[in-house]
Amino acid sequence: MVKIGIIGGSGMYSLLNDAENIQKETEYGVPSDGISVGRIEGIDIAFIPRHGRAHTIPPHKVPYKANIEALASMGVERIVATNAVGSLNPDYKPGDFVLFDQFMNFTSGREDTFFHGPSVVHVSTADPYCPEMRSIALGKAADMGLEVHANGTVAVINGPRFSSKAESMYF
Repeated sequence: MVKIGIIGGSGMYSLLNDAENIQKETEYGVPSDGISVGRIEGIDIAFIPRHGRAHTIPPHKVPYKANIEALASMGVERIVATNAVGSLNPDYKPGDFVLFDQFMNFTSGREDTFFHGPSVVHVSTADPYCPEMRSIALGKAADMGLEVHANGTVAVINGPRFSSKAESMYF
């Protein structure tokens, strides 16, 4: 059973060895594309291209709940999501990696929960990112000599646009 999933971009399509493509459908619709299941250094991995293999799904149309549900239905317990974004921190340079430890969600018009009742559920997001996965990523990055910032807050807005100057100043 695959325990680790990756939701990533176009630069990651050849990441897996001996990958097979699996089609899934969920109660939230179909994922961005078929799920590639293969191995990296002997570890089973499931990969979904966030914007589809042909890179045709704009950010505001990514079926994020279907992507997550499809991976969960395969037994995935941990998801690594990559992205390429700008930075408001002048100390961060192009090519640096940032391991987010917090987020600010400024999106609207999207349902951001999997809980629909009848019970009331309150989910803590005080520490939204897995400390074990972050520790592994930091260790691997250090082994590879990569420039990594161990903490960072991602401010998420509705795409496909970037933030205005005023929004950037606010953030």
